[in-house]
Amino acid sequence: MTSTAARPVNALAVAERAALADLMAQVGPDAPTLSGDWTTRDLAAHLIVRATRPDAAAGILLPPLAGWNARVMAAVARRDWAALLAEVRQGPPRWSPQSLAVLDSETNTVEYFVHHEDVRRATEPWEPRTLDDEDLAVLWARGVRLATHLLRRCPVGVVAAPTDGPAAGSERTLRPGESRVVLAGPVGEIVLALYGRPTKGLELKGLDADAEAFRAFPR
Repeated sequence: MTSTAARPVNALAVAERAALADLMAQVGPDAPTLSGDWTTRDLAAHLIVRATRPDAAAGILLPPLAGWNARVMAAVARRDWAALLAEVRQGPPRWSPQSLAVLDSETNTVEYFVHHEDVRRATEPWEPRTLDDEDLAVLWARGVRLATHLLRRCPVGVVAAPTDGPAAGSERTLRPGESRVVLAGPVGEIVLALYGRPTKGLELKGLDADAEAFRAFPR
């Protein structure tokens, strides 16, 4: 009788990190991304700082430290491109709490999924990827947990109605509100919409004014 090894809890985070590193190696250091005006070199530096420099990474969320984050990131970005890719690919260092599989899954699954799509979708043509049900379940769970933070400035209520994965056919209120929009579509597209990224196959249901308010609110 043979046994199948359990799927690592951070399997999707690991897979997205590897796929992103492969894609950045393919397109090179000066390719565009959907992360503002960042190139792939800038994105690689961001990911490295986030994983290895907690003193500077705090500036991602704390405005008083934003300048320090920018200076450290600029220094990292000047490194050799191959070295940057290798550091992205290896993931969080052993001393980092993010190296624990559970925390890697919690903190990096959505991060790497979104940034992978930032590179994929920055150049036409592109189509959404198909994820298996296990990956969709993980992405859905992580996306729901992040929604409160992501939608804190959204002026309208937001309901997610996934059409694929184990949560297909359900509805989840991500932000309550008297007026609301419903994001109906694949889990991956719902997650990307929360980040203000371009989507395909996602229906945004609601009044035109509410839909526009959702699209336009600052992420």
